[in-house]
Amino acid sequence: MTSKKECIAMLLAGGQGSRLGALTKHIAKPAVSFGGKYRIIDFTLSNCTNSHIDTVGVLTQYRPYMLNSYIGTGSAWDLDMSRGGVSILPPYATETGGEWYKGTADAIYQNLDYIDMYDPGYVLILSGDQLYRMDYQKMLRTHKENNADLTISVMEVPLEDASRFGILTVNDEDRIIKFTEKPKEPDSTLASMGIYIFSKKVLKEALIADSNDPNSEHDFGKNIIPNLLQDGHRLFVHRFSGFWKDVGTIPSYHETSMELLDPDPQFDLLSNEFPIMSRENIQPPHYIGPEGNVEECFVGNGSKIFGTAIHSVLSINSYVGEGAYVKDSVLLPGARVEKGAKVVRAILSEKAVVAEGAVLGSEDPNSKIAVVGDSIVVEKGGAE
Repeated sequence: MTSKKECIAMLLAGGQGSRLGALTKHIAKPAVSFGGKYRIIDFTLSNCTNSHIDTVGVLTQYRPYMLNSYIGTGSAWDLDMSRGGVSILPPYATETGGEWYKGTADAIYQNLDYIDMYDPGYVLILSGDQLYRMDYQKMLRTHKENNADLTISVMEVPLEDASRFGILTVNDEDRIIKFTEKPKEPDSTLASMGIYIFSKKVLKEALIADSNDPNSEHDFGKNIIPNLLQDGHRLFVHRFSGFWKDVGTIPSYHETSMELLDPDPQFDLLSNEFPIMSRENIQPPHYIGPEGNVEECFVGNGSKIFGTAIHSVLSINSYVGEGAYVKDSVLLPGARVEKGAKVVRAILSEKAVVAEGAVLGSEDPNSKIAVVGDSIVVEKGGAE
């Protein structure tokens, strides 16, 4: 028997994140390390716990092993319980065969049995690749107060950026009257964050209808939301004004990592309000050698610094050798900068190595961020 839940979360975490290039060659985007000791999915899972959403289905697909093993029982986020907790939901085979999820809506449709098991009144749909802090209970209150069928979390964006998002137009009551996916000429600056609360009955009916439509792309933004709007359902927005970012490109990932190091960052990892939880808490303390010099850095546990690191994020088990120099860079778990090497404006993937005396990256702010893939060795005088 399972307990009936008022609201459960379905977390879409199967994305390849191809725009992150070498960082997602071997792992899914939500599993990419961020901020020294975290992985991107930590932020959404922590939001669930901090919002008292205790039942979370994590839908995985692309290279899921790292993500599955990282989440484990969910204990790091207090989501290890017998009635609820976190469940990994990969694509599966049925008597008619099996295939990958066809889209975001199809991923939820394929897991309707999981939703039905808890018979929630509401279903919260989330993405596992965004950085933000949000109290989902506030959004749920908005949904209830409006007697809504669907509530979409939105934030104001500059007009020049609006064409990158799903844009919503609302009336005086914040009821959605128009939705346009990435419009060339947006008539609003209210951008969808891809965070939805559905009344369960409406969601189930919409997903079943969508699955039977041979012309559908089985996507919430392209199909489900426009169809609900066209059919006259009650769709409302929930306005969000905090920090929110999709670090889905190399420039965005690097820029956001550097912003963490500001004296008063917009997104403060050290804040005790809505704490970010992680499994990366079992490493020994970091060590800074006698000639080590660290300025404006996050330094993950297990790291060893014998050279100089300035304005950089050094993830767990990083290594900076004697005479090495690292600036404006991100070292992911296990990355090494050997003796006398120089790394500037670069991202080293997990267990990547910049060999002794090698030089990587450029001080030129207009140059591209140098990126080295997992376990790749950059030799002196060689290319990555």
